[in-house]
Amino acid sequence: QVQVEESGGDLVQVGGSLNLSCSVSTTLRFDMYAMGWFRQASGKEREGVASIDLNGRTTRYPDSVKGRFAISRDNTKNMVYLQMNRLEPEDTGMYYCAAAFGGGSWLRAAGYNYWGQGTEVIVSS
Repeated sequence: QVQVEESGGDLVQVGGSLNLSCSVSTTLRFDMYAMGWFRQASGKEREGVASIDLNGRTTRYPDSVKGRFAISRDNTKNMVYLQMNRLEPEDTGMYYCAAAFGGGSWLRAAGYNYWGQGTEVIVSS
């Protein structure tokens, strides 16, 4: 059984920053799961915005957030973070943290087994 819980969403002005956190509870080792952050804006499909491999050495981002978002993980605390800088109105949405057992899913939502309930980010202009 794996439980994923996000926190840190908020209302922020354009150009501002937010740091999202994701706590994972699992009976297995946390470093057996690749992790990803996804977002879903109203009326749009869920999209991957950041992913990190099992040991935190490799990350991937879509072009839309590259250079502004940074994903990291602390395998000693079962935590994943998403630092978001220079936020834009297009970054508004519900942000989800997800875990993929064994890794390899990167930014593909279909490859993730476990999902949190989401935390809302609103970027106001």
